[in-house]
Amino acid sequence: VQLQASGGGLVQAGGSLRLSCTASGRPFSTLAMGWFRQGPGKEREFVAAIDWSGTRIYYTDAVKGRFTISRDNAKNTVYLQMNSLEPEDTAVYYCAGDLGGDGSRVREDYDYWGQGTLVTVSS
Repeated sequence: VQLQASGGGLVQAGGSLRLSCTASGRPFSTLAMGWFRQGPGKEREFVAAIDWSGTRIYYTDAVKGRFTISRDNAKNTVYLQMNSLEPEDTAVYYCAGDLGGDGSRVREDYDYWGQGTLVTVSS
């Protein structure tokens, strides 16, 4: 499975971005998907996850109410809509696929990783 993330960029605090991650190489509906991020000098941390059907969705507390994860299985794509961005959201964002899972907060549960897309939020 190959995952290709896109949509990062530079945005002012309070702004919005939408990240996309497109999968190839395996039926997308077999994958639960997650977004993780790694800020400067920090470990990679969980952001959001969604099961194959879009029924189960999970967020880390820091992004609840600001970020929305969704997926379009017909387009083999998962999205992360990020609103009210804060400088603390600055990080490289990675999408990840969990084969056969139902959405997980645990990095080690994921089988496939995209290359990352940089989000920079200026104050």
